[in-house]
Amino acid sequence: MTATSTLRAGHVGLNVTDLERSLGFYREVLGFDVLGEGGEDDRSYAFLGQDGQLTLTLWQQADGAYAPGLAGLHHLAWEAGTIDEVRAFEARLRERGVDFAYDGIVAHQEGAPSGGIFFHDPDGTRLEISVPTGAAGAPAPSAAAPTCGFF
Repeated sequence: MTATSTLRAGHVGLNVTDLERSLGFYREVLGFDVLGEGGEDDRSYAFLGQDGQLTLTLWQQADGAYAPGLAGLHHLAWEAGTIDEVRAFEARLRERGVDFAYDGIVAHQEGAPSGGIFFHDPDGTRLEISVPTGAAGAPAPSAAAPTCGFF
């Protein structure tokens, strides 16, 4: 098979247990805009993005929390522009009592200039906000594996 174009990431869809709760988190805490929403009966959804670009879809159809031990999404990561932006997100998340996988900004691996914060959304989905540079000197939770690999 010959590829006719190069694939790139489009958007990510997440199943959620409570759409309103998840909308509050992704809008108020992470700064996404609602680009569209709808539903009927017990099937509701929302399209989220920034600057009109679809990034994330939320589908209220989950019966329980995120299950990290099952096949599927491992974690969802966003890249910030600067380490100061990562710190600002960390402060906003801490103000709201969000659960963190690690304490503070951590390096992607020992001695790496890249790193960020790792935390969970209201359904327990593992999330990351990081930068490619600016985290030099931050601790790495494991010397043997990438930080985003086994948390």
